[in-house]
Amino acid sequence: MANARPASRSRRVIAIALGALLLAGAALAYWRRGSADEDTAYVTATVERGPVTANVTATGEVNPVTTVQVGTYVSGPIQAIDVDFNSPVHKGQRVAKIDPAPFLVKVQRAEANVATAQARVAQAKADLELKTANFGRSRRLLGTNVVAQNEFDEARSAQEQAVARVAVEQAGVRQAEAELEEARINLAYTDITSPVDGVVVSRSVDVGQTVAASFQTPTLFLIARNLTEMQVNTAVSESDIGTVREGQPAAFTVDAYPGRDFRGRVTQVRNAPTTVQNVVTYDVIIGVDNPDLALKPGMTATVRIETAHADDALRLPLRALTFVPPGERDPQRDGEDVWRLAPDGELERVDVRTGVRDDAHVAITDGGLQAGDVVVLALDKAVGPREGPRIPGVPRYR
Repeated sequence: MANARPASRSRRVIAIALGALLLAGAALAYWRRGSADEDTAYVTATVERGPVTANVTATGEVNPVTTVQVGTYVSGPIQAIDVDFNSPVHKGQRVAKIDPAPFLVKVQRAEANVATAQARVAQAKADLELKTANFGRSRRLLGTNVVAQNEFDEARSAQEQAVARVAVEQAGVRQAEAELEEARINLAYTDITSPVDGVVVSRSVDVGQTVAASFQTPTLFLIARNLTEMQVNTAVSESDIGTVREGQPAAFTVDAYPGRDFRGRVTQVRNAPTTVQNVVTYDVIIGVDNPDLALKPGMTATVRIETAHADDALRLPLRALTFVPPGERDPQRDGEDVWRLAPDGELERVDVRTGVRDDAHVAITDGGLQAGDVVVLALDKAVGPREGPRIPGVPRYR
């Protein structure tokens, strides 16, 4: 019995010691957590005034406003080419010529056919005069019973047939003249001319090459009407097309001139959709002046269309709208919430209404913020110690 009491006392001592250790560990953990809370800091920004511009970005291609495809209506070998790439041309100027020899032969044949048809008309008219005279004579003799009734009828029928034959031969003359006109037109088509004033941007034939226009008109030249006025054909996604309107300013860059902004305006928003791999886009045309001819057809353009702008707006970074302190709920309100940092380190919720926003800022249209207020963007622990000032203090919410 004497040995049992010391053993029981030893177990109680051990249990007390373990309890003391657990309490010490809990106290240490609480102290460390409190110390961490005291080190809590925020990434902040100052509310300021400045411009906010909403843009829609897209890619497109630079093209002339008007590009005319010059082809040929007739077939044959190319006999001459009068222009080359970048050649200025005027309306009606010959740019190439097809060998006219076979078409000259067709014109001569058509002229002979016209002469033959005219001779037939003359022959038919002479026959008509004869038949008319015979008919008149038969009619006079019919009253004296010298000519029988059947002979009179035959004379009358012959005269009527002669009248019809003259009409047929005259129609043959008109047909032959139409064929002659067609042959002359085809001969004229051997001179390929420019339909507009412009610049040759493409040539796809050489002297001696035979072109065939049997099934479709081959394209021999591309002529841009005016390279000092260009347009950008760009594709805008369906999620952005709702804010794009005609007349909006636009700017774009091309790889050939890094750092240079070309400026224009939206001239057309086309309603026809284009679907590629379930992605729907709409064509938007941007007109731009090109006085120095720096822009060339086919250049790839990175476009920014200005859809809204606030010139002197009260603005803050977009990140301020997404920050919520730990343990706080984001209530459903008509506006949006921003957390303002007071000079004593306390956080207070400010309800604001927003307007135009760009990639970095948003304009404040209504609410309790003023220029110079400090708003919280994020916890400094989450984003790293170098992103913003460290403002120690225990977060207390109002």
